[in-house]
Amino acid sequence: MSSNLQSLLFLLATAVFTVVICRKIKLPPMLGYLLIGMIIGPHALGVIPSSEEASHLAEFGVVFLMFTLGLEFNLAKLNAMRRIVFGLGLSQVLAMLLLVGSVVILLGLSWQVGLTLGAVMAMSSTAMVSKLLTDRNELHAPHGQNAFGILLFQDLAVVPFLIMIPVLSQPAEALAASLSFAALKIFIVLTLLLWLGQKLMRPWFNLVARQHSSELFMLNILLITLGIAWLTELAGLSLALGAFLAGMLIAETEYRYQVEDDIRPFRDLLLGLFFVTVGMNLNFAILLSQWPLILLLVVVLGPIKILIITGLAKLFGNSAGAAWRTGFALGQGGEFAFVLLALAAGQNLMPNELLQSTIAAIIVSMMVTPFLIQHSDKLVLRLASSEWMNLAANLHQIAVRSMANTGHVILCGYGRSGQSLGRILHSENINFFALDLDPEKVREAGAAGESVVFGDAAKREVLIAAGLMRARALIVTYADTHSAMKILEVVHQIRPELPVIVRTQDDSDIDLIKNAGAAEVVAEIMEGSLMLASHTMMLLGVPLNKVVRRIREVREARYQMIRGFYRGTHEDNDESDRHQARLHTVQLTQNAHAIGFTISELALNELDVEVRSIRRKNRASAQPSDDFQLQNGDVMVLLGVPENLAAAEMLLLQGK
Repeated sequence: MSSNLQSLLFLLATAVFTVVICRKIKLPPMLGYLLIGMIIGPHALGVIPSSEEASHLAEFGVVFLMFTLGLEFNLAKLNAMRRIVFGLGLSQVLAMLLLVGSVVILLGLSWQVGLTLGAVMAMSSTAMVSKLLTDRNELHAPHGQNAFGILLFQDLAVVPFLIMIPVLSQPAEALAASLSFAALKIFIVLTLLLWLGQKLMRPWFNLVARQHSSELFMLNILLITLGIAWLTELAGLSLALGAFLAGMLIAETEYRYQVEDDIRPFRDLLLGLFFVTVGMNLNFAILLSQWPLILLLVVVLGPIKILIITGLAKLFGNSAGAAWRTGFALGQGGEFAFVLLALAAGQNLMPNELLQSTIAAIIVSMMVTPFLIQHSDKLVLRLASSEWMNLAANLHQIAVRSMANTGHVILCGYGRSGQSLGRILHSENINFFALDLDPEKVREAGAAGESVVFGDAAKREVLIAAGLMRARALIVTYADTHSAMKILEVVHQIRPELPVIVRTQDDSDIDLIKNAGAAEVVAEIMEGSLMLASHTMMLLGVPLNKVVRRIREVREARYQMIRGFYRGTHEDNDESDRHQARLHTVQLTQNAHAIGFTISELALNELDVEVRSIRRKNRASAQPSDDFQLQNGDVMVLLGVPENLAAAEMLLLQGK
């Protein structure tokens, strides 16, 4: 017992230390877990032997990973991105299967090994890529959408691979029958689970939720997840497949997001243990003797995989720059590759030397990826000559749009805060020029006649094109300290006297940003506290002039009085904005139903949609009257919740 406790304490201490280092140097924690397993495993220091119990416990990490994947399975999302998901994603997986399978067969191994290794090499890291692209604000860029669509198809492809790999270990004469029997089993199990589950899941969760017990709700999640996984295992299928089906069923209920939040600590903890056990299985003696094979696999996972994805992205109509960026984002192995390898190892489907070398190659490729994505812009400019032209054209467009502005304010980001600030500046006749990386937002705001263009405000060339030398002030409207620091560095080099105002989430980075040259830092939590304080004092009878004076004194003291709060177990969370009213532009094209009608005749107010303004060629945007008659080419700016806006757009364009 004492030795087991010492091993556990050593594992926990090493895990904390290694993951902290990984976060400091901006590497995914999973790499830290893999490194821990490599160091303390039986083939290195031997602190913890590779026990069967640890491997079984780690399997539950895979179960919860597949469960969360099922929660994110969304038919509407698949339909909206079907060309990328089922076109580009399917092509990428098939290309890797054919390439790797052919090479393996030429090397004298069986086609079963080739198919398994091809499936493993086709996977990329969903967790790593989505995090890196989100940090760089590139998820909405063309290459970000490509990467997301391909990753989505890879995640879906894991399900048939989980069914197929155990069957591949059957003798050749029984393989066809085994595959047919597996297909029949999956059809029966899917039909029963999805048909019965759809009928039972929502009433059952309603019953549990009405008890108002968080412990009971958590127990119910574990029961559903592990119970369905157990049923699929009884049917001769995998635990992971059952967990995926459980996630799909719960995703159809209104408890999806609560379940996802509750299950995440279990998933992350057990998934970390899974990666530790993967690292523990690495045999360094085999790795040293098989380094040529590892090098070959790294080349396949690196340059060759990048070239394949880049070529396919070009075939699907992407520019050279977007295609190369997609390749750089996905040219690595992924977490599901380890899942498939663990399943193949359990079936003795692959030689141990090949298994060890593949794990090592995946780890190396994942370690390289953050640095590859970080320097992708420079690499793309070297590899794609057209990227220089696209960059020049984008900068030219920004420069042309900003040319008429002098003494303007540059808004970095045009989200809710940026739009609200822009309207206030407009009401005071202060010109502004906004930069944003969301193409849909830029399109809609531009169609409504607002001064916003697509561009990365953290880039020196973009800020210069936006008229940095002529601007009166610059405001960072989004709460991203890393991006704000890059913007401040550019401004400090070119126009150190220009006042810069930065928005942050809380007070933790105020001193850092101020020292970088910001004229002022506005913290959301601080301003919210000031408003709470002012309303409280007024309700308690404090005179209005005294309230205003007190708030002004606090602001003049640069928030010193309210810095540093005790943090409890539950932090305040913002309410979901899914049902918040928002603006939406609709252009009346030829043959649109609304042409010739007046605002009052359309009765949009019955849909709870307000017409905020109408932009017509050669006319400034204006608030229309009820008798305003619509014409071809008018751009209407509507206000409402998403569902009502969709109904209003259908009415305007197609009629009832």
